[in-house]
Amino acid sequence: MTDAVQAVEDMKKKIQENWGWFLALGVALVIGGMILIAAPLATSIAVVFLIAAVLFIGGLVQIYNSFKTKGTSSFLWNLITGIIAVIGGIVIYVNPLAGTFALTLVIAAIFIAQGVTQILLAFKLKPHDGWVWVLIAGIVSLAAGGMIWMELPSSAAWALGLIAGISVLVNGWSYITIALAARASRS
Repeated sequence: MTDAVQAVEDMKKKIQENWGWFLALGVALVIGGMILIAAPLATSIAVVFLIAAVLFIGGLVQIYNSFKTKGTSSFLWNLITGIIAVIGGIVIYVNPLAGTFALTLVIAAIFIAQGVTQILLAFKLKPHDGWVWVLIAGIVSLAAGGMIWMELPSSAAWALGLIAGISVLVNGWSYITIALAARASRS
C-alpha cells in the first residue's frame, strides 16, 4: 500500500472513531454561520478587523524578516511590502467602514472576473458532460458580483458578513455529512 493510500485510510479511521466530535463541530459551525448571516454588518466589520490585525501583524513580521535578508536583493522589497501591510492594517482599523467598502469592492470584482472566466471555460468545455454546471456556476458568480457592485456602497453593510456566514454554514454542513457518513460506515 502506498503512503498516500495509507494516509487516506488512517484519516478515514480517525473520522470513524471520532464521528461525534465531527458532528458537534458541524452543528456548531452551522449555528455560527446562521448567526453570522443574521448579523451581516457586525460580521462584515469583524471580518475587516480580523483582516486589519492580520495585515498589521503580518507586516511587522515581514519587516522583521526583511532585516534578516539585509544585503540581498529582496531586502528592500520585503521592507516596503511590510511597511505597506502595517499601514494598511492601521488604516483599516482606524476606519473599518472604509475597509469594509474596499473589501466589498474587491470581492465584487473577483466574483465578476470569476463568473466571466467560468462562462468562457464552459463554452470551451461545451461538448463534454457537465459543461452546463460550469456555465451555471459562472452565471451565479457573475450575477452575485454584479449585484454586489450595483448595490455599492450599501452592499458593504451586508456582503462580507453574508459571504462569511454562508462559508461557515456550508463548512458546518460538510462536517455533519462527513460525521454521519463515518458513523454509518463504522464496522
